[in-house]
Amino acid sequence: MADTKREIERKYESEDGALPDLTGVPGVDSVLDKGVAHLDATYYDTAGELLAAASVTLRRRTGGSDAGWHLKFPVAPGVRDEIHAPLSDTVPESLARLVRSRVRDAELRPVVRLRSDRDVRHLVDADGRLLAEVSADAVHAQRLADGGGTAEWTEIEVELADGGDPAFLDKVEKRLRKAGIRPSKSASKLARALAQTAPAAGHPSASDRAPDRAPAPASAPAEAPKRTKKKQSEKQTKKKRTKQSAGTPVTAGDHVLAYVRAQRDALVELDPAVRQDVPDSVHRMRVATRRLRSTFRTFRGVLDRAATDPLATDLKWLAAELGRDRDREVLAARLTTAVEELPRTLVHGPVADRLRTWAEAGHRGAHARLTGVLDSHRYLALLDALDVLLADPPLRTKAGAKPRKVLAKAVRKDLDKVSALVSRALELPPGQDRDVTLHEARKKTKRTRYAAEAAAPVLGDPATGLVTAMKDLQGLLGDHQDSVMARGTLRELSAVAHAAGESAFTYGLLYGREERRAEIAEAALPETWASIGEDVRP
Repeated sequence: MADTKREIERKYESEDGALPDLTGVPGVDSVLDKGVAHLDATYYDTAGELLAAASVTLRRRTGGSDAGWHLKFPVAPGVRDEIHAPLSDTVPESLARLVRSRVRDAELRPVVRLRSDRDVRHLVDADGRLLAEVSADAVHAQRLADGGGTAEWTEIEVELADGGDPAFLDKVEKRLRKAGIRPSKSASKLARALAQTAPAAGHPSASDRAPDRAPAPASAPAEAPKRTKKKQSEKQTKKKRTKQSAGTPVTAGDHVLAYVRAQRDALVELDPAVRQDVPDSVHRMRVATRRLRSTFRTFRGVLDRAATDPLATDLKWLAAELGRDRDREVLAARLTTAVEELPRTLVHGPVADRLRTWAEAGHRGAHARLTGVLDSHRYLALLDALDVLLADPPLRTKAGAKPRKVLAKAVRKDLDKVSALVSRALELPPGQDRDVTLHEARKKTKRTRYAAEAAAPVLGDPATGLVTAMKDLQGLLGDHQDSVMARGTLRELSAVAHAAGESAFTYGLLYGREERRAEIAEAALPETWASIGEDVRP
């Protein structure tokens, strides 16, 4: 069974590995000598070092107080989430699953062995409470493939105690700097080991590694533009080439691909969090799938739909699977809050308990299913297909054009669809037809928002303003749709309660309140829509 902890630490360069006197650090009462630990860690990665490229480390370590398997994900500079699993001879399946979105079908193999003699000190306050652990590590690194290079160095590591104030690390660093010790240039021991034991240029294995799955943006369109300028100044050409070589978006295609790449990266990075059932991770992953699908639909003039339509189909499937859990989660929170706000005299029967049982049962089933989805061939093939699209994008003629005109036109087209649906809904009488039309308007509102997000680096304030306006409209339409869904759930729960001999009074009361919330949202729609003026129209 794996467990997780937040690791906050800093690493420093040290020629001799000697620790300075740290008793002068503010807040430190004593420095306790905890002896020397002998650590032996083998790091695993793919042949192409895909985990290292993502700053993810997977190791099997013996020695010290935490022998076992350790998987670390970056959170921020100097901050990582570390997941432990018991010691075993092979990579635990619980950890292998957490890196599957990054390695796919690639084999995890030993790549580097690090043996360290760790001289440990504990910094404690006047009450004997641990503030931080400081260690001086004498490291011997050996590459286990690609020629078997070796390297040796010493470093100092300062790790904050669980629940400690990160500001304390600044105090320790100030003392270390006064002693001539400087922050390490490498983010981790593994990164340094890989760099210092890398095969020499020309070594056969140096060219065998798999390429990075995130290539630089491609700017050249697949189709030749219908109209091109006869001549471009040498200065403009040089400037454009410089930006392209640096990965800076230049053309319409560059900007669309940059947005697609960001969403692909979000899917990959959120995968472990969804598997671990981290709060809000399912919602964020679902949003990334929707952003991708919307981008493919909105910018069909930039990316060939023959290539993107199959991806859009799989993204719709993935969003639906993610939504099985998310939709129930949202409804459960909404209805639970509504029950809690009722006077006790209006709550007849075990309404709260029945809601809780409904929510928990649905969550358990949905999460188990979702984990299976993330292990499925279809999902992994979708990630591979997104990589292929970014490596060799199916660009159309407009992809090579200047971005302002192309992106603005696409955003306006989406906004016009929202306008047509809102106008139609306002003309319909209250009822199912209006509910369906408002739901369609909500979906088009999201698409317009995502299109404006992608175009914001080019269009500036109008696009940013449109994003804000679409968020507001989306919130209103979302509340209306949640009311529609809540009423359906209340009908089901009341039927179950009635069959069990319980009172259905409270469910009917909540139903009526949800009807009222929908009426309020519909009444506010004309004013909200009218407030979206021409100043936010790209």
